[in-house]
Amino acid sequence: MQFGIFTVGDVTTDPTTGRTPTEHERIKNTVAIALKAEEVGLDVFATGEHHNPPFVPSSPTTLLGHIAARTENLILSTSTTLITTNDPVKIAEDYATLQHLADGRVDLMMGRGNTGPVYPWFGQDIRQGIPLAIENYALLHKLWREDVVDWEGKFRSALQGFTSTPRPLDGVPPFVWHGSIRSPEIAEQAAYYGDGFFANHIFWPKQHTEKMVRLYRQRYAHYGHGTEEQAIVGLGGQVFMRKNSQDAVREFRPYFDNAPVYGHGPSLEDFSSQTPLTVGSPQEVIERTLSFREYVGDYQRQLFLVDHAGLPLKTVLEQLDILGEEVVPVLRKEFANLRPAGVPATAPLHPAVLASKEV
Repeated sequence: MQFGIFTVGDVTTDPTTGRTPTEHERIKNTVAIALKAEEVGLDVFATGEHHNPPFVPSSPTTLLGHIAARTENLILSTSTTLITTNDPVKIAEDYATLQHLADGRVDLMMGRGNTGPVYPWFGQDIRQGIPLAIENYALLHKLWREDVVDWEGKFRSALQGFTSTPRPLDGVPPFVWHGSIRSPEIAEQAAYYGDGFFANHIFWPKQHTEKMVRLYRQRYAHYGHGTEEQAIVGLGGQVFMRKNSQDAVREFRPYFDNAPVYGHGPSLEDFSSQTPLTVGSPQEVIERTLSFREYVGDYQRQLFLVDHAGLPLKTVLEQLDILGEEVVPVLRKEFANLRPAGVPATAPLHPAVLASKEV
């Protein structure tokens, strides 16, 4: 099973000091966080894609290409690649280039984002969000698998005899996750192609996540890609840890109370009981994360959000130390012991797919 972190790249004032990092600092700190993730033995670093303040990751492939040059083992991914407002031809080119630079250590997550105004900024209509996601991904899927493409759709100009360059590394397209918080159409899309489904799993109760994953598993089997248990599932999660639970709650509370997304809303205690947010000791994080399996089944990737809401870099790096030293080793062992034979432990990424082709 793969464990890692994902970032939304927000530039947020630290409520305990009143200090706001510059965009330069936030970008550089994001690189430091990724390097730390590799140092402590995590598998994955993923970045979002946003084109508006207070976020900085507007160019994920630039960021990930830099990180690729400074790491050796880390899988580089996105926690959103905007399939609706990016041209699929450019996605095909950019992520194939990144795949070459990273020697195959790349996958990506398709999503529609959470910022409505991004649609007109890129010449699209938010009311066409789902149709855009479906059509654009159909073209991207084709571009990575066919050397010469003829295409005609509703949302972009036609292609005639077009070849996307560079071609995917070793003829193996990057693995794709389809990420969604609430849209069953995206779970259906992931199942249709036999791709992975990533449930954001941060802001909604477990009953909703269970429903979305169950739909994806059923449709994955329906389309003949394998059994429901063999479907490739990823989950988000959100944690803050200290040795003692009371210290974790005390330290994280001002960040929670003033967070741009959920600040000034439910209490920390209510939000923690209603969503997967876990603020406490490493053991509490281990137990809560293991409980996810009870309602989504065996899954392949767990990503944690640890760097938002104005948390200073020093604190984030401390969280990564705890994850790498105390939490993830236990989770690896426990999930491996629970996983039945025949259920994949990870997504089918470039090295494994290439090896299977060479047999």
